[in-house]
Amino acid sequence: MPDLLLELRSEEIPARMQRRAAEDLKKLVTDALVERGFLYEGAKAFATPRRLALHIAGLPARGEAVREERRGPRVGAPESAVQGFLKSAGLASLDQATTVTDPKKGEFYLAVIERAGRETLDVLAEILPGIIKSFPWPKSMRWGAASAQPGSLRWVRPLQSIVATFGPETETPDVVPFSVDGIAAGTVTSGHRFLAPSPFEVRRFDDYVQALERADVILDADRRKDIILHDAKDLAFARGLDLVEDEGLLEEVAGLVERPVVLMGSFEERFLEIPAEAIRATIRANQKCFVLRKSGSEELAPAFVLVSNLVASDGGAAITAGNERVVRARLSDAKFFWETDKATKLEDRLPKLDTIVFHEKLGTQGERVARIAVLAKEIAPLVGADPALAEHAARLAKADLVTEMVGEFPELQGLMGRKYAALQDEHPSVAAAIEEHYKPVGPSDRVPTDPVSLTVALADKLDTLAGFWSIDEKPTGSKDPFALRRAALGVIRAVIERSLRLSLASLLNGRFANESAERTADLLAFFADRLKVYLRDQGARHDLIDAVFALPGQDDLLLVVRRVEALGAFLSTDDGKNLLAGYKRAANILRIEEKKDGHAYDAAPDAALAASGQPEEQALAEALAAARQEASAAIATEDFSGPMRALSHLRAPVDAFFEKVTVNADDPALRRNRLLLLNALRAATREVADFSRIEG
Repeated sequence: MPDLLLELRSEEIPARMQRRAAEDLKKLVTDALVERGFLYEGAKAFATPRRLALHIAGLPARGEAVREERRGPRVGAPESAVQGFLKSAGLASLDQATTVTDPKKGEFYLAVIERAGRETLDVLAEILPGIIKSFPWPKSMRWGAASAQPGSLRWVRPLQSIVATFGPETETPDVVPFSVDGIAAGTVTSGHRFLAPSPFEVRRFDDYVQALERADVILDADRRKDIILHDAKDLAFARGLDLVEDEGLLEEVAGLVERPVVLMGSFEERFLEIPAEAIRATIRANQKCFVLRKSGSEELAPAFVLVSNLVASDGGAAITAGNERVVRARLSDAKFFWETDKATKLEDRLPKLDTIVFHEKLGTQGERVARIAVLAKEIAPLVGADPALAEHAARLAKADLVTEMVGEFPELQGLMGRKYAALQDEHPSVAAAIEEHYKPVGPSDRVPTDPVSLTVALADKLDTLAGFWSIDEKPTGSKDPFALRRAALGVIRAVIERSLRLSLASLLNGRFANESAERTADLLAFFADRLKVYLRDQGARHDLIDAVFALPGQDDLLLVVRRVEALGAFLSTDDGKNLLAGYKRAANILRIEEKKDGHAYDAAPDAALAASGQPEEQALAEALAAARQEASAAIATEDFSGPMRALSHLRAPVDAFFEKVTVNADDPALRRNRLLLLNALRAATREVADFSRIEG
C-alpha cells in the first residue's frame, strides 16, 4: 500500500520543542486522515535541529465509496421543507428522490446519496496546508516580504522547503500538490548545513533516510542519543574516567546536532576546589557539556565531554580548545562566587531577604522566613525535633538565595546553603535542613528523615499553602503556578511516610487574617483531595476516603489513612459487605419515611419498647448498644480495627431484623421505635465512617 513522506525543513528548531513538535505533526495529520475515513498501518515522526519529518505507512490509494440514505419530509409537505431537503441532499428535483411508505407516518421522501471514494493524494493536498499554517508551536515567527500580509505563515523559524510524496514502493510516488505561502511541496531537500549543504532529491521514506545519512544527517533523535552516550562512555573509558550521565542534557544535546561528534576537553585541577555540583551546573548550563568522574570514585575529574555538530579536519582540536576557553572562564567565575560566598556568614545575609519580594500580597522573603521560623518552632515538638534548632534552621533556610552562586545557578539553592552552613560550623541538622526543607520535590523524591529537616520542610510547605489560600490564589483546573498541589502532597507524604501525628487545623488556624475557620476548612478539603490522589495511587478507594473525611474533626492525616485502611479491610469481608448492604437498606427506609413524615428520626430508641416487641428487634437494640460502646472505646485508644470488629457483630442481628420484622408496623409507637432502631444503626456506623458515601 502507498506511503506518505512529509518533511518540513527550516532554520534551527529549539531543542526543547523538537520532540513535542514531531508528535504534534503525527497526531494532526493522522487524526485528519482518520476523520475522513482513511486508516493506515503505522506512523512515525522524527525531528532534527533543521527538520520535522513524518512517515505514514499503509495508506489506501483511494478512500472507500460512501452510500448514505437521507430521510426527507413527508409527501405533501410545504415547498420550503422540500427545497431544504433537495439542497441538503444535493438533488436537482424530487425526481431524483424515492418515496417510502411508513405504516405509522405515511409516505415520505428518501434520498440515496452515493459518493465515489476520494483520491488520497487529493485529501492530503487538502489537509496538509491547513495543518502547517496552524501548527501549534509554543513560539513562532513571520519573516520576509510575505510577513506584512495578514494570515501569512508563522513557523518556529523560517520554513525553507517542503517534501511531500505519496505512492507505493514499487512505483515512482507522486508529489502531493500543494503550497504554503509560496513554498511548493516537492522532492528536494538538503543535508547537513555545513557538511553536505547541496540539495538532493528524495522519493520515499527508505530512500530519504539513506540519503540523509549520506548527507551527514541522522534523522532519528533516539539514535543520535545512543551515539552520543555510547561514544562518550567509550571516550571516558579510554581515559580511565566515568561519564556522569544526564538524561535531560542528553535529550537537549541530541536536539542541537544532526551529526554528533563526541570530543573531550579538560580544565585545571585547581577548579576542583569548587563543589562538584557547582562545576556540573556551570559546565552543563553554559556549554551543554557532560562532566566526568575519576573511575570508581564520586570525585570529579578535570575533564568534560562536548558534542560537536561538525567532523573537523583537525580532529576537533580547535573546537575542543574553544570550549576549554569558555569552560575555563565560567569556572573562574564560579570559583570567584564560591570564595566570595564563603567570606560572609549566612546569618549576616538575612537582612538582604527583606529586599526580595516573595509575592506582592504576601510580603518579602524575610517576612516569609519569619513566619516559617515561628511555625517550625510550633511543629518541632510534634516531630521530635529540638525547637531551638528548628527555629534557627528555618531562619537560615532561605539565606543562600542571596549568595552569588545561587544567583547564577538557582537550581543549586539549598545545596549551596548546606555547604556554606557546614563551613561555618552550623549544627549538622541545621545544615541538612537548609538543603532538605525543599523535599520532597516530586513523587520519586525522598522525604527527609532528620527531625529538624522534616520540621522546616513542613513549616515551609504549610506556610506556602496558608499564604496563597489567604489571598485566594488556589489551583484551578490544570493551572497551578505556585505548585500548591506539590506542596500539599509533600506534607501528606511527610506525615504518612514518617508516621507523624499532626492536627492540621490547629497548625493552620490563625494563619489567616480573616474568615479563618472557612479558609482552614477549605484548605483541609484541598488536602483531602490530594490525599485521595495519593492513596488511589497506593490502591485505596476514593469513596472510603470521602467516608472518613466526612466525619467531624478529621484533620490528622495519619489517623485518616489508618481509618481508611481498617475500613477497606472490613468491607472486603463478608461481614463488611453484608453490613454495608444492611446499612443501605436502613438508610433508604429512613430517607423515605422521614420525607413522608416531615421530620427526622434522630432520637434514641426506647429499649423497653424494643424488648416488648419481636425478639429480633430486641436483639438488634442490644447489639447496637454494645457495638457503639465497643467502637467508641476502641477509637479512643486509636485502635481502628476494634470498631470494625464491633460492627461485624451487627451483621447477624441486622439480617434477622430485616428478615423477620416489619418496620412500618400498624402500631404508630412500634413503627416509630423501629425507625429509631434503624437510625441507631446509622449512628453506630458513623463511629467509623459516613457509610452513605461508600459505593456499592
